[in-house]
Amino acid sequence: QSTVCEKIMELLGQNEVEQRQRKVLILSQDSFYKVLTAEQQAKALKGQYNFDHPDAFDNDLMHSTLKNIVEGKTVEVPTYDFVTHSRLAETTVVYPADVVLFEGILVFYNQDIRDMFHLRLFVDTDSDVRLSRRVLRDMKRGRDLEQILTQYTTFVKPAFEEFCLPTKKYADVIIPRGVDNMVAINLIVQHIQDILNGDICKWQRGAMNGHSRTYKRPFPEQAESGSVLAAGKRSHLESSSRPH
Repeated sequence: QSTVCEKIMELLGQNEVEQRQRKVLILSQDSFYKVLTAEQQAKALKGQYNFDHPDAFDNDLMHSTLKNIVEGKTVEVPTYDFVTHSRLAETTVVYPADVVLFEGILVFYNQDIRDMFHLRLFVDTDSDVRLSRRVLRDMKRGRDLEQILTQYTTFVKPAFEEFCLPTKKYADVIIPRGVDNMVAINLIVQHIQDILNGDICKWQRGAMNGHSRTYKRPFPEQAESGSVLAAGKRSHLESSSRPH
């Protein structure tokens, strides 16, 4: 899903805009991992801590941060170090934007957070592709192959099946093949451009404050993994399937 969000930013030309001036921004659920205790951190360094469980995230901080962004406030987002499995003292300043792309493996799991989004996208990628990307990514983080595969079979795959995959039912749009599905991505890019141009349909309004959507725009659904978009003059896009 992070790759899909980055592609959307590229096609919109927003990745070349100075951060303070961006109309579209990406926010990752990974930034909101909880601060670990010494015991949990020791387990994490051995690949024995489950980062794919809903309890691994600081949902209260995540919800309050998203709420402040939606209200047009400048916020400070935690910076997480995936090598040491710790939250750093430095934070990232995030400025208000018209569209927020919020991505992560369990962005649909918590109802309070799930209900904040105007359009939910689920990026469905083949399990072999997910595993290969994970291996390459974690090896760059200094982890050995045996530890990566053990963590995958012990925590990642079971958690995906128990917590992530069931949330697919909450998606308004399913994007199979991830970033390779340029038809779906171009439709989303056009939708965001409509929002930025002020061409917002009635169905996009009022989802924030607990109001239900009355109409779903018929995006072509082509198949199945995890991502999300929301709109309004403050929109959101999330995703669900990037393991730690």
